[in-house]
Amino acid sequence: MQYRTLGGSDVEVSEIGFGAWVVGTDWWGDRTEEQALSMLEYAYEKGITYFDTGDVYGHGRSEELVGEAFSDRREDVTITTKVGYDFYNNPQAGHGELPKEMAPEYLREATEQSLARLDTDYIDVLQLHNADVEEITPEVMSLLDELEDEGVIRARGLALGPSIGWLAEGDKAILEGFDSVQLVWNLFEQEVGNHFLETIDELDAETSLIPRVPHSSGLLNEQVTPETELGEGDHRGFRPDAWYETGWEKLERLRFLEREGERTMGQAAIRWLLAHDAVASVTPTFRTSEDIDEWVGASEVPPLSDEEIGRVAELYATNFGIDREDGMDSLRSSVGGEDLREAGIDKQPAD
Repeated sequence: MQYRTLGGSDVEVSEIGFGAWVVGTDWWGDRTEEQALSMLEYAYEKGITYFDTGDVYGHGRSEELVGEAFSDRREDVTITTKVGYDFYNNPQAGHGELPKEMAPEYLREATEQSLARLDTDYIDVLQLHNADVEEITPEVMSLLDELEDEGVIRARGLALGPSIGWLAEGDKAILEGFDSVQLVWNLFEQEVGNHFLETIDELDAETSLIPRVPHSSGLLNEQVTPETELGEGDHRGFRPDAWYETGWEKLERLRFLEREGERTMGQAAIRWLLAHDAVASVTPTFRTSEDIDEWVGASEVPPLSDEEIGRVAELYATNFGIDREDGMDSLRSSVGGEDLREAGIDKQPAD
């Protein structure tokens, strides 16, 4: 396992991170508490030190499991959590989105609750969970400053999800000096990641990017094939059939990234992300110990060559030679670019 520094902080993260959403919810299959703790321990033994959770995952259960697993070796791991959804006062129906609450008083109280569940007195990276541009206020920024000054958090981040716009939100976080922006980014879904790379370059910013869903909901690691029947409650079932069908077609055009005995397609998908200097850690979804073995191995397999990276860029630019819409890059910003240009970013979010 290799390690990188997060943004402008002194927080070290493993190149492969553990998304603890999988152990706190049943969205990726049921598992017992013993099985969840065993997965966390196994990931740590394999070199993973970056564990990404959120207070809303299982309504605090994911944080409790991470805290139980690592409270006796706290300084050996980097823990990040997310706040901003008010599950304390609102029930959740299925996978539906809860009401957000980004008032500074609420965020401080939520952070204190997270500290208790994690059984720790500090959080390495506190992420605002899906904050809109207008929610990243001077008052919220002052709160984050206070939490850092108090030693409650070591770094700050923004975690973006598909239920809101992305581009303006991530641009705002980069402009404000956030240490990390977490996003969906993979070989098939590149628009948002490419946009943030440009913003970081234009602003000469130190913000790190944390890609999740690097395997595009099971396509790039071939855990979802034309023969796969997704079980009831499987979170990946929200994708339409046509989306998967197009993805399988695109996958065949990427076979040149595989190297028999040296690099699987799933590992190549992660290595492509790690080829970007702005990427600090990639957080795939681990469902089994075999997943952990393979994804951790991506930190050590041969990196992609310049030629391979160039071929990927060419394929993406031509929609992999597929002459139809597929919806894979349908993420758009929820606000215009006027306020960002006034703040110093001279470009519009993508149409």
